[in-house]
Amino acid sequence: MSEGRLVARREISFRDLNAASIFALGLVVPVLGLILVLVVQELSDFRLAMILWVLLVGAVELLPAPAWRGIHVSLGFPILTAVAFTYHPGWAAAIALLGSTDPAEFKHQTTLLKALFNRSQVALAVLLSSATFHAMASLSDPLLDVTFAALAASFVDYITNFGLVVMATSLMYRMSVLRLARQLPRLSEFLISYAGLSIMGLVLAELYNDPRVQFLAVLTVIVPLLFARQMFLRSHALEEAHAELQENSAILRELSNTMAEERADERLQIAGYLHDDLAQVLFRLSLQVDVASKLLEKGELDQVRSQLGKIRDSKQETSDRIRALIRNLHRSPIGAKGLAEALESFTDEVGRDSNIRFHRDVEDIELPAPIALLLYKIASEGIMNALKHADPTDVTVSVAEEGEDIVLRLEDNGTGFDTSAPGPEGHYGMAMMRERAKVGGGNLEVHSAVGVGTEITVRFPIALLQPEQQSDTEPASANIPERVSPDTKGTTTRSAEGSRDSVPA
Repeated sequence: MSEGRLVARREISFRDLNAASIFALGLVVPVLGLILVLVVQELSDFRLAMILWVLLVGAVELLPAPAWRGIHVSLGFPILTAVAFTYHPGWAAAIALLGSTDPAEFKHQTTLLKALFNRSQVALAVLLSSATFHAMASLSDPLLDVTFAALAASFVDYITNFGLVVMATSLMYRMSVLRLARQLPRLSEFLISYAGLSIMGLVLAELYNDPRVQFLAVLTVIVPLLFARQMFLRSHALEEAHAELQENSAILRELSNTMAEERADERLQIAGYLHDDLAQVLFRLSLQVDVASKLLEKGELDQVRSQLGKIRDSKQETSDRIRALIRNLHRSPIGAKGLAEALESFTDEVGRDSNIRFHRDVEDIELPAPIALLLYKIASEGIMNALKHADPTDVTVSVAEEGEDIVLRLEDNGTGFDTSAPGPEGHYGMAMMRERAKVGGGNLEVHSAVGVGTEITVRFPIALLQPEQQSDTEPASANIPERVSPDTKGTTTRSAEGSRDSVPA
């Protein structure tokens, strides 16, 4: 792998037995075997109600509600906590294994081994949580003892779940475990989130074990929360729409100002060309006309004929330069030399006083003037964002034809960022790049993670560019429990399993 490029992600799959896959297998096989042994030993404890618990866990895990910065609210944790407190470890783990569904499994967006790993690590966390609780207390013990046991069990659940996912993430992305561990929730977050939901799970367990209530208690708690979820989704959608409208307004203002500055720069460049090239030729032509007039007054016809030849040559040179100016403006608004040399000049300029190594691979592709300008502006914006915020040592810029697209790719090995988190207030660099891509009929994708680097890919369909390319005409004038998991972008994000973490698709 060349220096400065993103680290390739190792997939957890039976087809690719890398370190992450071997780690997953090392967990899945023993956990499945242990659950099987414990269930067989406790076979007499089986109850039909366990099937209802499995269905309930599976249903609520498929109905997460988005909250803030990629975090999702789920009822899975308190329900599985109630299961852990109600049943022996083997059956509690079996319910967690079967009930811990993931929408990615139904959409075929995850591998079989990864799905088994996610289910197994949740099942192991529930198993150890149940074992901890039953070793310290039972539901019939005094309230203080039961509460202390529930808190200890939730802590064991948290450590097990988060530790396994951090290790898997480290192996998938070849990142330091310590770097990932810095993303652990603070102790205050644990006390508020995990402890609070474990107490909720304890209340559910206590009510369920009352023969007069049982599943009615669960439904009494869950159904109102599901209604509240729908109201929350509506409110959340309105808030997102309002925030998006405000951001779009700010982006449009910023784009308008930027485009005005770009037009001013282009006018200055054209004025400089006219002054440095055409003005001098026209001045020489004027002098030649004056000389010819004086020679004509003196009757020196031979010299007049010679001077007229020079005038004709100056006129032709002027015409040639005007045509060249029009042709260059039509071919590329970023200068006569085109996109490749414009990007090379830009990277040379911004890298002159830094230790950053720029790697350029820009193919000589005939592009419509507006698309060439859009690619240049997106590339320059992305490079400046990397220099200001990511502190990279290597930056790669490439433009090439890939299939049916013209593709601009920017890569750096800087600090990276969480793509699910909102950008800093008042900073619209990424949003402006995305809007520029949309203006040209393209799209922009960002892949990044904290500590891994960033890759920005912009695609313009060739089919949209073809008419321009063939034209020969002149141009016209909340704080909640988290489950941190490595996602497809190579980052650790909050997933939809409430307070537990998992490795998503």
